[in-house]
Amino acid sequence: MQFLYFDPGLGAMIAQAVVAAVAGVLMFSKNIVYKIKVLLGLAKKNDIYDDIDISDSDLENESKSDK
Repeated sequence: MQFLYFDPGLGAMIAQAVVAAVAGVLMFSKNIVYKIKVLLGLAKKNDIYDDIDISDSDLENESKSDK
């Protein structure tokens, strides 16, 4: 019977692969569940930029006051 030798580098690589796989599955499944909810009408499809209320006139007024 042969025994395998695991050095610390291999152990760290295995741990990193497990953590990355779990994080990848969680992020992918969260995206899929959200898309299914939007498709079924259970969740609203929000735009990220809906919360930002900056108009062009605000930007123009700010640049003129800086001069």
